[in-house]
Amino acid sequence: MTRRPRTVSSPVPGRVGAPLVPTVLLADPDATAREMVRDALLEGTGPCDLRAVADATELAEYLHRRGTFEDPVLSPRPALVVIDAELPTQGGVDAVRALKSNAALRRIPVVLVVRRVDPAEAAAAYDAGANTVIAKPVTFLALVKLMKVFTAYWLDAARLPQEAV
Repeated sequence: MTRRPRTVSSPVPGRVGAPLVPTVLLADPDATAREMVRDALLEGTGPCDLRAVADATELAEYLHRRGTFEDPVLSPRPALVVIDAELPTQGGVDAVRALKSNAALRRIPVVLVVRRVDPAEAAAAYDAGANTVIAKPVTFLALVKLMKVFTAYWLDAARLPQEAV
């Protein structure tokens, strides 16, 4: 069973409708991987609102609030974006570059997840604007552990810019 975040009723923090927890947007083509991340977050971290898309087209639509993602209450601005390097229709590094080239989105931290850390790929990701490159965990236990560290840093310790609405 997937838990839905508690909301009041507006997309602006502090106003009716804003999610009471930070939103993490996961872009991963693998439905099983998306469910594992959701389960890992529920298993071992503080509350967060996980939203997921399957490819670069959906990622752009979500971030620009187009198509099925127009409603900011149903598609809140993410505090963090996690992108699989093997994202269909564009590729992870290119998706990072597109996100970071947009003035309205560039302050959102972006994490690129790779199968194995290749120094050239990591360099390309950082050059494109990624804030972090991490290797995808192999086991569910390792994923839970990573999600604890990951969310503790990005959603608790780091001071992220507030959305300009």
